[in-house]
Amino acid sequence: MDADALQKLIHLLQATDDPLIQEQALITLSNSAAFSVNQDIIRNLDGLSIIGRMLSDCVPKVKEKALNALNNLSMNIKNQEEIQVYITQVCRSIESAPLNSELQLAGLRLLTNMSVTSDYHHKMINSIPCFLHLLSEGTERTQIQVLKVLVNLSANPAMTRHLLRAQVPSLLLLFGNCTHRDILLRALAFAANLKKNVNNEDGTMIQDQYSEDSIFFILCRDSAPFTQKLASLLHHPDTEVKEQVVRLLTQ
Repeated sequence: MDADALQKLIHLLQATDDPLIQEQALITLSNSAAFSVNQDIIRNLDGLSIIGRMLSDCVPKVKEKALNALNNLSMNIKNQEEIQVYITQVCRSIESAPLNSELQLAGLRLLTNMSVTSDYHHKMINSIPCFLHLLSEGTERTQIQVLKVLVNLSANPAMTRHLLRAQVPSLLLLFGNCTHRDILLRALAFAANLKKNVNNEDGTMIQDQYSEDSIFFILCRDSAPFTQKLASLLHHPDTEVKEQVVRLLTQ
């Protein structure tokens, strides 16, 4: 699709109030945004802000398709600089969306891309409890997607305290031999990142106040149950899982 066609599509999106037309235009823009050359064209045509306005739409399908389009567009660093203004709104959409809905997953996919670098992590701090709720209550599909975000956040030492304070009593349940491999690997990576960041601290993190349901207590303070879980995973049939477990146990 050339620049003229993209411009017409963006103008159509701007001009219409018909949800079906909006949805179709967003799908087409999303597909076009899979190509890097179009990512720049759409930005230069002010397409990002026009798509961004669709996040306020009351029709869930329109909002979902807008998130999908922004997700594809966010593969571009310059686009991320513009898309980051919507992060708080995306977080709110994830929180208010029905559990395991396509809308929720679309928001999480966008946050996954937007959290690959640490530039915008601070904008997601207030949503950490929501992410951990989805980790506890979501389907495997939702758990995998939210873990992608959490792994990205946990790689940033500046986010460690915020994550360690969060409460997720069911966290240990993820570290079982029957857990879906994609969930288990990401849960192990999440734990490894946090443990590494704690170990690299000067000890001040240990002195903070943490509740007994906090991630800190589970991973660091009262860690015997967690260590037992890891020990049982040493017999896991998957080599990558075992490697991650050894990495954690030797930290």
